[in-house]
Amino acid sequence: MNTASTSPASLPLARKYLIFGILAFGQFMALIDIQIVAASLNDVQAGLSAGPDEISWVQTGYLMAELVMIPFAAFLAQALSTRWLFALSAGLFTTASALCGMAWDIQSMIAFRVIQGFVGGAMVPTVFATGFYLFTGKDRAMIPAILGMVSVLAPTLGPTVGGWLTAAIGWRSIFYINIVPGIIVTGMSILFVKVDKPNLSMLKRIDYVHLAAMATFLGGLEYVLEEGPRHDWLGDPTIATAAWLSFVGFMLFLERSFRSAMPVVKLSPFRKPTFAFACLFNLVIGFGLYSATYLIPVFLGRVRDFNSLQIGTTVFVTGLAQVFSTVLAARLSQRFDPRWMISAGLPLFATSLWLASYMTPEWGFVSLLAPQLLRGFAIMLCIVPSVNMALGGFAMTELRYASGLFNLMRNLGGAIGIALVNTWLQDQTRIHALRIGESLGESGRVAPDFLAALAARIGNVTSDSAHALLMAQGEIARVVGRESLTLAFNDVFRLMAWIFIAALVMVPFCRPASSAAAAPPAEAH
Repeated sequence: MNTASTSPASLPLARKYLIFGILAFGQFMALIDIQIVAASLNDVQAGLSAGPDEISWVQTGYLMAELVMIPFAAFLAQALSTRWLFALSAGLFTTASALCGMAWDIQSMIAFRVIQGFVGGAMVPTVFATGFYLFTGKDRAMIPAILGMVSVLAPTLGPTVGGWLTAAIGWRSIFYINIVPGIIVTGMSILFVKVDKPNLSMLKRIDYVHLAAMATFLGGLEYVLEEGPRHDWLGDPTIATAAWLSFVGFMLFLERSFRSAMPVVKLSPFRKPTFAFACLFNLVIGFGLYSATYLIPVFLGRVRDFNSLQIGTTVFVTGLAQVFSTVLAARLSQRFDPRWMISAGLPLFATSLWLASYMTPEWGFVSLLAPQLLRGFAIMLCIVPSVNMALGGFAMTELRYASGLFNLMRNLGGAIGIALVNTWLQDQTRIHALRIGESLGESGRVAPDFLAALAARIGNVTSDSAHALLMAQGEIARVVGRESLTLAFNDVFRLMAWIFIAALVMVPFCRPASSAAAAPPAEAH
């Protein structure tokens, strides 16, 4: 180990960007794998002979494990150093990806996905903290823009990449594709990411009760949010038990956060009101980002019967708008108060959701183009200023914890959002189906006459009047179900739009963070 004292801030600019690029690419790998299976779940389910309730755990298991690691990564980065934590995370993530590709049944797939999510979660907050620590002044302005783009582009491109690979090669390729990039990131992390020194003595004093409490709290919460919409929430004994355990874990987590001699997560960044408000904004942003990214593929699959490749091609345009918006957001962040940017971004995002609330069962790529482009453009105007407000002004040690908590809020927002939109979708679909049924019943002889005419036309083909009537009833039920589901999607998008408008209430209470962060000297190794 080289013990020569070198401040990371004094490294050549090219070396800083190399380090940052390695970390950002690793983060992209971890984030894209959240949604890379979204458009391919049917293929994975068929390939592993899994049930409908089992296949959802391919995503849920990953998210649960990642949620636990994200806040824990700050502790590990201090104990192991950024270099070795990132190298271990990337290497184990690559191994877990290969194991997912070799999964022989749904149980093995879920187990490997949990491992993949847990080890990969360390890469997500580490790059935020390191990026803010390495760069200062004007060079730092691009950091939140690049990381913001990675944070939203990865889950947006996930279904596209997954759908294309599944259609072209097969579903196992969505995991094997991580192997070569993962090996490269691991090797380059060991060679070049030298920004701090480890403190291995921290591992001997780790508060395992605090770690277990955090895992119980976050894992239980994710389970409740994922399974609640399908199983009547607290009406289900298993979900009620998980909710209770999560609450107990949360209370114990808070107690150990304040009283432990070596807590695994420090909540001290919340002492800054600006950080607290930025986290609330990130919760809302995560809600909108992940929910919208989830809803559009579901609509295309369930209403339009699109395959994985068609879904991926349709949602790809959002990523293009995000890339363009990144450059603009970075420049605006240097000239305008972040509160003005958020004040513009939130209504624009709400508008994109409102435009999507007029869908019909015939909507496809062309109809969804404008809402998706506007959503991709608006999200960067929200993320870039919130990252600046959250992470500006922290020293490295506290910056690590701030980064973990900030990223945790985005993922929590996504988990809460997907749970809520699923619940709303189910409830509104039932309501609209009942209303359509009532309307058909109040239409006198119109509905029965139409049913009889449709049965007669089918009967001309089948020559079986009883079977023709059943087929006609089934066709009407299918149309009613499709219309009810489409109307439910529209209701959900409108509700989400109002949430983003309501979030504007927080803007006047935010104060921009200091542009210069206090950064203590560190040693490279």
